[in-house]
Amino acid sequence: MAEEPGMTPGPDGATVEECEDMIRRSFRTPMVKFLREHMEKAGCGVGEKFIKAVNCDKKIAGGYVRGEGIMVCSNHMITQDDVNQVVKHELIHAYDDCRAANLDWADCAHHACSEIRAGHLSGDCHYKRELLRGLYEIKRP
Repeated sequence: MAEEPGMTPGPDGATVEECEDMIRRSFRTPMVKFLREHMEKAGCGVGEKFIKAVNCDKKIAGGYVRGEGIMVCSNHMITQDDVNQVVKHELIHAYDDCRAANLDWADCAHHACSEIRAGHLSGDCHYKRELLRGLYEIKRP
């Protein structure tokens, strides 16, 4: 669970109930459907209780914990797109955990590989998302 750029904690986030509704709506998005179907095919079903909305003290958007599932930090979520991104990102971690026989989350190389996959495949690293986060300064060499 890493700190997400552009995340601002505070009272203007969603309630747990609002976030739970947004999580259910995220299940209808093509990428989330795809990931859930492929986890099911891999033998790792994703039931309704696998993804939970919680209030978080840390400045994170959410996380995946082996054996527990995915948490989405409701107090850091504002829009449906925020929730969709976290669900996609964390489902990729869950898929990696399901498919890789020897994945060791304590091994920095393993963890980094999954973070790179999740960042890239979920769309977190798309230039448009970076612009929306306010990260648009181009440095000259």
